[in-house]
Amino acid sequence: MVKHAQDDQTVDIEEVINHNAKTQTVGYIRVSSVDQNTERQLVGLKLDKVFTDKISGAKKNRPALDELIEYVREGDTVLVHSMDRMARDLENLINIVKTLNGKGVTVKFNKENITFTANSDNPMDKFLFHVVGAVAEFKRALIREAQREGIAVAKRKGKYKGRKPALTDAQLAELKTDKDVLTPKELTAKYQVHYQTIWRYIKKIKQQEIEEKKLSDIQADSNNTIAIKA
Repeated sequence: MVKHAQDDQTVDIEEVINHNAKTQTVGYIRVSSVDQNTERQLVGLKLDKVFTDKISGAKKNRPALDELIEYVREGDTVLVHSMDRMARDLENLINIVKTLNGKGVTVKFNKENITFTANSDNPMDKFLFHVVGAVAEFKRALIREAQREGIAVAKRKGKYKGRKPALTDAQLAELKTDKDVLTPKELTAKYQVHYQTIWRYIKKIKQQEIEEKKLSDIQADSNNTIAIKA
């Protein structure tokens, strides 16, 4: 194992040598949450290495996908369960596949049964790529629209309660103090939620404190004015 001081990354030299010596079949898996099962996406397929993201499809940052793109070499093949597992939208999908093909890497989507070979100028492949990607994006748009309509109906009937808050009222009260004394890592460990979630709450708390100070200043000015007149 070798550790690079510049980027603080640990590299397995044996793994790099083996990879350079032969082509590999690499799998990419994405699920929307930590609780979802990743095994069924590429079940039964022989893979040399698998990269897994447990993150919403709408998120731009995909750490495992970035690692995969950096890892693969010319001649490798990337297997993905379906197009919507790899990309947020059609434009994102096109860019990812182009990047991989540009490195000499073949990309195969099992559900759609479509393979995009590196350096391929086949017009039919390009046509199918755009059509299937557009259909997948359209289906996601329909699902989102149905969800919005369902929520609207539930709200009118008074049945929609919305998403459960990440922090309770008691935790929010503690956070008002903790935010000034605990580090981000300590806050994450204490409240058992991602720091981005905690930061959203902190911004709300700070905004609330600003508003309260403004009201307090206005009230103080008002009291001073009354005292002077008296």
